[in-house]
Parts: sequence; structure tokens; C-alpha cells
Amino acid sequence: MRMVFRWFGEGNDSVTLSQIKQIPGVEGIVWALHDIPPGEIWPKDRIYEVKQQVERYGLHLDVVESVNIHESIKLGRADRDRYITNYIETIKNLAAVNVKVICYNFMPVFDWVRTDLFGSLPDQSTALFYEKAKVTDMDPLELVEKIAANPDYTMPGWEPERLETLKDLFAAYQHVTEDDLIDHLRYFLQKVIPVCEEYDIKLAIHPDDPPWEIFGLPRIVTTQERLRNIMRLVPSKYNGITLCSGALGVRRDNDIVSMIHEFQDRIHFAHIRNVKLFDNGNFIETSHRTNDGSIGIDEIVRAYHDINFTGYTRPDHGRHIWDEQCRPGYGLYDRALGIMYLWGLWDAYQLVKGKDESDVTNPFELKK
Repeated sequence: MRMVFRWFGEGNDSVTLSQIKQIPGVEGIVWALHDIPPGEIWPKDRIYEVKQQVERYGLHLDVVESVNIHESIKLGRADRDRYITNYIETIKNLAAVNVKVICYNFMPVFDWVRTDLFGSLPDQSTALFYEKAKVTDMDPLELVEKIAANPDYTMPGWEPERLETLKDLFAAYQHVTEDDLIDHLRYFLQKVIPVCEEYDIKLAIHPDDPPWEIFGLPRIVTTQERLRNIMRLVPSKYNGITLCSGALGVRRDNDIVSMIHEFQDRIHFAHIRNVKLFDNGNFIETSHRTNDGSIGIDEIVRAYHDINFTGYTRPDHGRHIWDEQCRPGYGLYDRALGIMYLWGLWDAYQLVKGKDESDVTNPFELKK
């Protein structure tokens, strides 16, 4: 397990690289050029700028989240090849700084959906919250205004420029079925995966969040069976998965542990977080601790340990605690606590297994 931490860039994040460096066991950052619109090529000079910033603190930038997919690719429009060509050029540019994994998603219009960025938890902390009834009854434009109104930081997947043409996008998807969307994903992967193989960069598709139909838009990355089918679209290890326990785990019929064992050779990136599920279909994100939510984080970490997972892992979202002013879901404190919980489980499983050495990096180890 290789621990990494999502960072939104200098001037765009309340968390600093210096702070990230001090979290035990964190070896790299998960990054992106968030101001580059989907479909545009990521410039080499901007990529090298991030490389210099990160390496100054002894961290790596092996994982990118995300190089977003242009809607023309998802819709299968006539101009999709132009955007796929641009995507390929970005892959080549990222290979020049030794990026190893690109996380992406294939969700129409919205990368993720929540109804409240600051839902209340019993301990008086707040977290991202989803209310099923509100989504059922809400005009999507109303939700956009609520999410995009965050005054301090743009939210990934909800950048204003992406949402300016929302009405047109909904109209465009009106007749796109799930089968259509899968065909469009296949077309994209068949073009891109050979380039990934050549440049040794793995693609890792993120599940739909949440993994069911939203506002009538098709969703295809929702269950174990769907993931199995996506892996078959292009049978290459470079066609892989970002296995997100929080996104998939809000469906009670999803068995995350089973997925870890089945897809172990195709999981290139792991997001680990907990959520509390309610009988009415609502859910709220919690601390990573198993007992605080509805997902067996202890069993999930054990499964990764059992398969000797050597891929990249991040704690994903966190609560807002101790009056921290931060991007919703992406503060320092609770994600750092989450990392320590994950390491605690991992180290305990190491001891139980009777290993003599730990996979956790010790920066203070004296050289003989």
C-alpha cells in the first residue's frame, strides 16, 4: 500500500505541501491541472511546474486525478476523435514526468452529487451529505447553484465553465442509453489504451458517485458486474479501476471485499472512506473508523493486505473538524486522521501475519 494525498495546487488549497509531508507514510500527492478545461491538452510547462513544487518536499506526483473526459467523447459525437487525440497528447506529456496512474470517470455531466456540503454529524463536525428525496424532487440547476456557490474553492467536477451549458447537455443526453455510454467508453479505451501501454501509464476508472441514475442521466460504473464488463472492453492491465469504497459502498448490494479479490490485478488506485447509510436512502460521510459508518473499513484494509496490495491509496474525503476552513471534504485534519487509522489497521495485520518487516516508510531510520 502506497499512501498518497490529494492536493489541488498552490493558491487553490488550504493544505500545504509542507503539511502533507508531515503526515506519516505519505509519499506522494494526487494532483491535476484543475483550470485546464476537459478536452484541452495539458501543457508541458505547467506539468513541470507542479513537478518542481512537489519534488521540493520529497514527494512524487505518480497519480493524477483527474484528466477529465470531454462530453463529446461520452456522447459519441462526431468531434470526439479530436478530444481523444488531445487526451493522448496529455498522456504523453504526463509520461515525461513519470506519472504512473491516471484516475478518470465516465459520468455524464456531474462527477459526483451531494445535496449538502456541510451536513451535520452527532459530534458537531460536518461532512458531505446526500438526501435522496431532495435529488428526486430537485431541479438540477438548483443543485448546481448550491454547489458552485462555495465562495472559497471551486469543487472538482463542478467548475463553473463546465456547467454553463447544463441545459444543452441534459438535452444531448436525453436519448443516450447505458448501452450507448458503454459503447462510447469502449471506443475511447480502444484508442487510448495502446498509448498507455506504450508509455506505461495505467488508466483507472472511478465509480459513479453515487452509483445509480441521477436526474435521468445514464450511469455505467455502478456494480461489480459492471466493473467486470468494463475490464473486458479492453482486456489489458492498463485498463484498470480506481476502487472507491465510499462511492460503491453506498449500494448495500455491493461487496467491496469481493471486488478487491476479483479485480486485484486491475486496481491501480484505492480510495478508502466510510459513509453512514440510512434506511430512507440518505447517506453522510463519516470518519474512516469502521464503527462510525456502515462500511467495513477494517475488512477492506484486510482484503488489500491479504492480496499484498502495492498500489496507490488515499483516504479520500474527510469531515470538517476543529473549525478548519477548507474545501468541503478536503481538509487536512480528518484526512490525516484517516491515514493513521488505515496505517494502524495495516500494521496490525502485518503483526498478526507474523511478518518481520513493515511496509510503512520510516523516514527516521538510520542508515548503517
